Amino acid sequence: MKKKKLPERTCVGCRQVKAKKELLRVVRDPLGVISIDPTGKRAGRGAYICPSPACLEKAIAGKRLERALERPIDAALLETLKEQLAVEPSGRDNV
Repeated sequence: MKKKKLPERTCVGCRQVKAKKELLRVVRDPLGVISIDPTGKRAGRGAYICPSPACLEKAIAGKRLERALERPIDAALLETLKEQLAVEPSGRDNV
């Protein structure tokens, strides 16, 4: 019997490859709104990040999040993402 392959993604903050279930997806929807996608299935351009404020800081400092989402991110939106990341549970059940 073949072993099922688990999807892996790279964190834009720490650049480590981890299982998709361990990471949070930040998505830019077709209208240009950037938010955290708890299901990992919303339409739009996505970037994956570890559920830790340190990884978010690295992604912001290196402008890697902006590059991955192909859009500049203003300061108010960054604060909103930080707040959402602090509230977001670290594990997701249904991916």
